[in-house]
Amino acid sequence: MKASDLFVQCLETEGIEYIFGVPGEENADLMMSLEASDSIRFVLTRHEQGAAFMAEVYGRLTGNPAGCLGTLGPGATNLITGVADGNMDRAPMLVLTGQGDSERLHKESHQVMDVVAMFRPVTKWAQTVLHPDNIPEIVRKAVRLARTEKPGACHIELPEDIAGLPAQTTPIEPRRFRRSVPDDKIIDRAWDAIASAERPIILAGNGCIRRRASQQLRQFVARTGIGVVNTFMAKGCVDMDDETSLYTIGLGSKDYPSIAIEAADLVICLGYDMVEYHPHLWNPKGDKRIVHCDFIPSEIDENFRIEVEVVGDLAHALWMLNERVEALGAGKLDYDHRHTRAARAALKQDLEAHKDDRTEGSIRPQKAVWDARQVLGPEDLLLSDVGAHKMWIARHFQCHEPNTCLIPNGFCSMGFALPGAIGAHFVHPDRRVMAVCGDAGFLMNVQEMETARRYNSDITVMVWQDNAYGLIAWKQENQFGRHTDLSFGNPDFVQLAEAFGWNAFRCEKSAELQATLEASFVAEGPSLVVIPIDYSENRKLTKRLGNVSLPI
Repeated sequence: MKASDLFVQCLETEGIEYIFGVPGEENADLMMSLEASDSIRFVLTRHEQGAAFMAEVYGRLTGNPAGCLGTLGPGATNLITGVADGNMDRAPMLVLTGQGDSERLHKESHQVMDVVAMFRPVTKWAQTVLHPDNIPEIVRKAVRLARTEKPGACHIELPEDIAGLPAQTTPIEPRRFRRSVPDDKIIDRAWDAIASAERPIILAGNGCIRRRASQQLRQFVARTGIGVVNTFMAKGCVDMDDETSLYTIGLGSKDYPSIAIEAADLVICLGYDMVEYHPHLWNPKGDKRIVHCDFIPSEIDENFRIEVEVVGDLAHALWMLNERVEALGAGKLDYDHRHTRAARAALKQDLEAHKDDRTEGSIRPQKAVWDARQVLGPEDLLLSDVGAHKMWIARHFQCHEPNTCLIPNGFCSMGFALPGAIGAHFVHPDRRVMAVCGDAGFLMNVQEMETARRYNSDITVMVWQDNAYGLIAWKQENQFGRHTDLSFGNPDFVQLAEAFGWNAFRCEKSAELQATLEASFVAEGPSLVVIPIDYSENRKLTKRLGNVSLPI
């Protein structure tokens, strides 16, 4: 068969369902082969970056990779921001690019650059296909690496002449393996530290949103009562309504969860990934006793001096700890939970403070986040773009289930949420999907509004309009007491939405926001809700967090 046919057969064998992208002439053979596939759906996007974000979200929601596709040269460079974001946010994904004829790659040639070298710093593995019969090995390795903890992106380059050559090999059948598990001795050491603590706390990172890990974590805290603070990407690992949930940590400023960590005599880090939240922010003196459990060994850091490190499948490690809790018997652990319960109560009061706002002309961030939570069910999805709104969503939007709030928090790329919401709707067409964007981030991939309309994506995008780069202004004000010129103009968003065939809503009254959001979901097809946001709350929050305290 033709090499491109073999390539597609290998993808089918791996269970790949979606490829998002913009093809070029160097992908011609591959596109014809994809068109003949009965199991892989190609989704044509309006920009390669949007394709990468769609593939990232698919991977984060399913645990399986999707593909994002571009041609050589500019098509490949357009992919790289979304690929880097997916890789650093631990999303399994395949990056597929075309390339010029292999006979001209050794010299200066039209649109030719070393794409593989470009992708190596932002992927787990990058490789060009040099011979048609190597395709099964390369695809098998790429998918295997993409799925292996910690998940990430793998890149395959297929030159145009190689794609059209005959191939003699056949796909390699995937053989799933079980992850290695910790041994009893190291779990005993971890359990001894946990059982002997007086005021423990759990810091849950993105490893805890794997469904099996979340289930075991919930059993562990139900039996021990230990409070859990989660990073941005670990929302929902413990139900927001559970008394052990201390909500989210990750703002640079002092906050109630960080005070609880200060008061703890043992920090149990589970699936914690310092790409999200650096240890110097919660352990500035480097003196905390730390038990760390994760799929792979931890990064080395001066402020992350681990007393006991458990390496292996996180769900299984938690199961082993649960076995020890059960063997000890009910009521035998006598922890002081005042530091965690006080943190939960104080932050819960903050979350509810503006739920009944009646402002007009602009809407506070706290109210916008509260109303977003009210119109979304426990399994519905919220995706945050990057900007000042991300900080408010991180602090104020809490979750019932894992992987129901997607925030880019490793690479932190703007432009994520609109294409990401389209990708989320392909995975869960039966759920409500909401993207929250600033006016800056929304316009970075605004062309994907056409993609959403073409595929009739039932999504709502809420745009917080402040006519400026609000997060940069917030940070400059904190550091210098003022900010540089960061303002810009905007289109009439309602007219823009209507031009793309979207439902359009503008809401300037806090009391009407929840009903407006509800109406956006009832309307068929994609909807845009624009609100003027009151970012004077940013500085108020910074000032107040500098003075927070807890009665413990």
